[in-house]
Amino acid sequence: MNTTISDRYELGDRLGSGGMSTVYRATDLVLERTVAVKILAEHLSDDDKFVARFRREALAVAKLIHPNIVQVYDTGVDLGRHYIVMEYVEGKSAAQLLQIKGRMGPDSAAEVGIQSCAGLEYAHRQGIIHRDVKPGNLMVIGGPAGRRRRDSSAHEPPTGEMTVKLTDFGIARASAQTRLTQVGSVVGTAAYLAPEQARGEEATPASDVFALGVVLYQLLTGRLPWEGSTLAELAIRRENERPLSPTSYDTEVPETLSRAVLRSLEGDLAARYSSARELSRALEAGLAGREPPPPSDELPTNMLGTAPTEATRRIEREPATPVAPHPVAPRRRPAPVAAPRPTPADARPKRSAASRLGRAIGILLLIAILAAVIAGAVLLLTEAGQDTDIGQLIEDELDDQIQSLEDFIRENTR
Repeated sequence: MNTTISDRYELGDRLGSGGMSTVYRATDLVLERTVAVKILAEHLSDDDKFVARFRREALAVAKLIHPNIVQVYDTGVDLGRHYIVMEYVEGKSAAQLLQIKGRMGPDSAAEVGIQSCAGLEYAHRQGIIHRDVKPGNLMVIGGPAGRRRRDSSAHEPPTGEMTVKLTDFGIARASAQTRLTQVGSVVGTAAYLAPEQARGEEATPASDVFALGVVLYQLLTGRLPWEGSTLAELAIRRENERPLSPTSYDTEVPETLSRAVLRSLEGDLAARYSSARELSRALEAGLAGREPPPPSDELPTNMLGTAPTEATRRIEREPATPVAPHPVAPRRRPAPVAAPRPTPADARPKRSAASRLGRAIGILLLIAILAAVIAGAVLLLTEAGQDTDIGQLIEDELDDQIQSLEDFIRENTR
């Protein structure tokens, strides 16, 4: 392989590889800085539709400039190799930390979640949903990832501090629309897939919240909330089982923090936090031992600045748990609708003569039909050799009913 891409990016060590791409540490010969270059796998580079989607997503993500998002610098093609140039992050992914150290303490796990929420909230407001939040796409610098090196770049945090950066924005959207996806990677990603995405519905900010909730559960417990060797087994368990509280695996995890994480894993959208900002507030409250606020009735993050539609409006509901002492604006309840007052008898509009006549004619027609039906029944009973006293009883009863209806007509036609 040529070690230089587009006569500008000199490739160095391979940082990682997967079914979709290989990532290299590289040097930008023009700006003289270290970058990361992601080169698409050959079988994806041959798919013109995928490449077109991939480039569109890369251009959109390049507009995201946030301290908790790995920035995209450039994208292009060289000798048939499609690539993306990104910010180089000196750190470890959350997946690597889970493999090396196992679960994190509640402080570190909550901080990973809060910073990830900041990046997601910013992206959602720009109209971009990640769609593939998982430990491998969360880069951790400092903190549990270790001290920074002496030759690390100035933008990295000093010793003891931690910065979390989300990566691979947009690539998930492109890969979801191509058939060239390995079964193994689907099963691995499905553990973080929100139920609505699994049903084939469009991803929303709440879908990213669900995925991040799975990551947080894993960071706190060292295991997934639902596990399965196949997609079907995973779906069945997620539908029928509720995950244990993270506190049951580690008593140092505050119960309030556990509740915040579990609310992000609700399959029912009405019971789940609808935005990354909501989850961030819940994590802060839960870590401090305060009751996390319930999911609010605010609209989801307004995607692309469009006006909310009826399909996105939420139904008013009562909170399932008490609201924590958090600066959340009080919910406005709709004003009660007053019951209509009964109209006084003398204030009711008087019926016209034509209306009264029409009403009387209608009732008389009903009486005539009823009489014909009963007379027919009497005739049948008689011809069949039945007791004619029965027919007489029916006729007597009919006379009584007719008399009552005539009284009713006279009463209503005055």
